[in-house]
Amino acid sequence: MPLYDCMLLAKPTVNKQAIQNLVSRLGERVFKCKGVITDIKSFGTVQLGYGIKKLDGRHYQGHLMQITMMVPPSFPGRLQYLNKEDRLLRWLIVNHRNTVYGLEAVKEDDGNDELSVFSPGSLYRKEREDDTDDDDDDDDDEGDDDTEKQEQY
Repeated sequence: MPLYDCMLLAKPTVNKQAIQNLVSRLGERVFKCKGVITDIKSFGTVQLGYGIKKLDGRHYQGHLMQITMMVPPSFPGRLQYLNKEDRLLRWLIVNHRNTVYGLEAVKEDDGNDELSVFSPGSLYRKEREDDTDDDDDDDDDEGDDDTEKQEQY
């Protein structure tokens, strides 16, 4: 099952209990589809970049929630009931593409990206080789020529 994030932006006037009821209803639908909720985050009240106009006025703040879940690919189509939800300003569902999880992640990890392949001093040795470069000495001589030219005038 693919991994999805569901972002919910509720009106700032909605109390915490109503938001919890909304999230629990969404959770019940996830479990009916044999899905799993993996994470729930609340970002609290956020300032919006622009006002969102609804029937009860324009809103410049909202309560932001993120629900991460593993559900069948047909599940996002079943969330259209959120369009009619009065307590929400906006909602969005995002698919995590190319996400590897479970035993597949363990099998694909062959250790090629680990830092242990480098010896402890290999990074410093390269700097020492660069320090033997005499480019700095040439720059100092150029500055002396300019002062000699100024003295001639």
